[in-house]
Amino acid sequence: MSKLILVPTPIDDESPLEPMALEKLRLATTDINSIIAVEDAKPGRRRWLHWGLPREAIESFVLYNEHTRSEQLPILLEELKNGKNVYLMSDGGLPAFCDPGQELVNACHDRGIQVTATPFCNSIALGIALSGFDHQKFLFGGFLPAKKELREIEWQNILKAKKTQVLMDTPYRLTKTMEELSNLSPQKQVFLGLNLNQPNEELFRGKARDVYKKVKGQKAEFILVLS
Repeated sequence: MSKLILVPTPIDDESPLEPMALEKLRLATTDINSIIAVEDAKPGRRRWLHWGLPREAIESFVLYNEHTRSEQLPILLEELKNGKNVYLMSDGGLPAFCDPGQELVNACHDRGIQVTATPFCNSIALGIALSGFDHQKFLFGGFLPAKKELREIEWQNILKAKKTQVLMDTPYRLTKTMEELSNLSPQKQVFLGLNLNQPNEELFRGKARDVYKKVKGQKAEFILVLS
């Protein structure tokens, strides 16, 4: 199955690339079914060579940024549909987080194309990037209260807000959290990321009631993003 893979990179020019990301990119350069998309050609080339990746792969870079996205987005989606894997990198940091990559991630979810990422140290930002939801402004709600009365009040406040929101809770309250949301706002569009960056990672996006049915009874580390 084809994938869109977000590849976070250092925000400076001198730091090394995360080892797993480096290895995946190295393998991608020898795979005819892989496409490497970068934000800008010059910094993309400079960093690529600094990390010791094959120079010859640079000629095949696809530029995906605010100027090219209208042209490249349908092309990349067609490549993904045809079985290609796309590795997406920004000039520095996490692609698709406050970045044109958000539109590509969103389009992939809408078409049932798998999205994932190489290791990144911040689950909140990673969850938002993987969700594909518009997040020019977002709220971090943190952990929901454990007490029933406070929890009910918090849910009401959450559902009144008009911004994308990020919630967390303990693994054993995953089912409870999704059941509560499903009962309160079954049509709410949500993204649920379980065990991000782990071998058993699972990502779900859709209506709250549908996502709840898929994870009912599970326990896992999770990030919940509400559109």
